[in-house]
Amino acid sequence: MEPALTDQELAAVREALDLAYPALLADLERLVNTDCGSYSKHGVDTVGRWTAERLRALGAHVTSHPNDLGLGETVIGEFAGTDPTGPTLLCIGHLDTVFDDGTAGERPFEVNGGIATGPGVTDMKSGLLAGLYAIAALRGTLGGLPLGRLLFIANPDEEIGSPASSPHIRRIAASADACLVLECARANGDIVSSRKGTIDLAVALEGKASHAGVEPEKGRSAILEAARLVTDLHALNGRWPGVTVNVGVIEGGTRPNVVAERCRLQVDVRSATREGLEAAEAAVAELCATSRAVPGVTMTVEETARHWPMEKLERSGRLVDAAIATAARIGCELHDAATGGASDANTTAGMGVPSLDGLGPIGGLDHSPGEYLELASIVPRTTLLAGLIAAIGRDPEVRRWARERQARAVGAGA
Repeated sequence: MEPALTDQELAAVREALDLAYPALLADLERLVNTDCGSYSKHGVDTVGRWTAERLRALGAHVTSHPNDLGLGETVIGEFAGTDPTGPTLLCIGHLDTVFDDGTAGERPFEVNGGIATGPGVTDMKSGLLAGLYAIAALRGTLGGLPLGRLLFIANPDEEIGSPASSPHIRRIAASADACLVLECARANGDIVSSRKGTIDLAVALEGKASHAGVEPEKGRSAILEAARLVTDLHALNGRWPGVTVNVGVIEGGTRPNVVAERCRLQVDVRSATREGLEAAEAAVAELCATSRAVPGVTMTVEETARHWPMEKLERSGRLVDAAIATAARIGCELHDAATGGASDANTTAGMGVPSLDGLGPIGGLDHSPGEYLELASIVPRTTLLAGLIAAIGRDPEVRRWARERQARAVGAGA
């Protein structure tokens, strides 16, 4: 796919973003300084309302969707493009971070030597803003978006597996011809064309309590069985290519003089392929089916989150080519990469929608106090994103995908 913006259009987009940079930086400071961990509904909704207002100002029809999980609302903006027969593009950014309330006050947004820091500065306040500012630049320079429709989902719960927003993402992705996810670029600038799938499991072990000094033989230690299980689960690493299993949290027992009646493990399972993920999941279930270290301890497994792998689809390769070509025109070398972390792109790619991720600015050390953003990357990466949106809208092959999808929808309706 060749980049669709002319040299004059691409230069105009870049100029518009250069002029908008001070405003974008001010918006970034505002959002980073708002505590909005996934479980902080007030903070997430504060960022969500701000995003909804910005989407409306850009001309979108905006809806906000509450949920019964106590999480923030999912914000969805819909833009009508300038070409009613053009493709439908889905863009996804998330509102939440992994940080507890009070973090923004402890280490607020700060700029030193071209590097910005603060909670969520790359994951993903800068990506969220890149999406909004790319849309604004295209509307300002082209007079609209060269698409049939653009749907923008601002997700309140990505950091905990998108339990509230996934139904909305799946619903909209079912009628999309391509999807761009606005997570930050890899630290070397790579975009992401494939991600491991992940399953989060909670294993509850139930034993029998007894006095640890007087009659320990009458007890059944859930902790002792859990220790066996942790060792066996970690032994699954390396059994299948690219599969990882990690017990990240263990909780159990009440007092040191009581044989532990209960224990709970939180387990992370990942694989680059669906086949590997299913094999590892089956192996975990087998290990949890029967107690081996302590007879009589029972185990139950609960799935708390799932993302199927984002495997690089053939059609996604066309989006990669367009991104690389656009990057070259603005003087950037670009590559696509695979990564182990999951995102909402796993959901869309798993549905067969051509998807790219890592389209935000460049940064690193996500989820840590050292999280940083390279400020010099903001304008080039947002220009790249705008150019990619235009390339998708104007590409004859993507337009063919759209016609095929529309024909299938008509046939299903008949």
